[in-house]
Amino acid sequence: MSLIEPGSGPGSGPGSGAATPDAAPVLRLVGIRKSFEGTEVLRGIDLTVHRHEIVALIGASGSGKSTLLRTANLLEQIDDGQIFLGDDDISDPRAKADRIRSRIGVVFQHFNLFPHLSVLDNVTLASRAVHRASRVEAERRGLELLDSIGLADKAREFPDRLSGGQQQRAAIVRSIATDPELLLLDEITSALDPELVGEVLDLVRELGRGGTTILMATHEMAFARDVAHRVVFLDKGVVAEAGPPAQLFEHSENPRTREFLARFTA
Repeated sequence: MSLIEPGSGPGSGPGSGAATPDAAPVLRLVGIRKSFEGTEVLRGIDLTVHRHEIVALIGASGSGKSTLLRTANLLEQIDDGQIFLGDDDISDPRAKADRIRSRIGVVFQHFNLFPHLSVLDNVTLASRAVHRASRVEAERRGLELLDSIGLADKAREFPDRLSGGQQQRAAIVRSIATDPELLLLDEITSALDPELVGEVLDLVRELGRGGTTILMATHEMAFARDVAHRVVFLDKGVVAEAGPPAQLFEHSENPRTREFLARFTA
């Protein structure tokens, strides 16, 4: 079976065949500021991600990409600004963080699968513990997803029996098993051997085709150019430039953007 049901996206987007974004905002970041030990890492970030949109965050290490994703999932508390998930102000101190996080899927660089649980139990844990699905229903869904990425035969294995690429694909499947409103991906290929990067990016590409709303930090410039609807270049904690991939990669107006991209095209 396909990971994404045919027709679940509303049309065609970039050259990858990604679903076209619609006008409904899923995530809005307004004036986000965040400091660590007196150093301001995010300096007034404004960013909106629309339903079915893939937004790629690019920038040098230390530019604020990972911190931005962690604030969006409430893993880091912001110093100023507002964060909206749909119509809900999730930066309100009264917001229930665990309830908010149940609406967001997130995948980090280093897989973060629970080593003492089987692959299937990793995939189904949130469905059973947070969303109260029955074990039978959660495992049915989990096995379908694992089968769709060629890992059904690994369902009862522990994560250490899988390759890095297989572990990361399992982590992505775990993140979408509960049908989250938003998927956050933080440099998900940076810990992989080069030959394993493609299989993980192919999975993200398929999710995009199916209409999954994705905000991802990446160093994979070719992937960002070919798959994203919009690319956002962060530089020293601010949005230095943002726009469609063709505009940013071929007709950038910002000297810092051109300087950064030149490192990958030299």
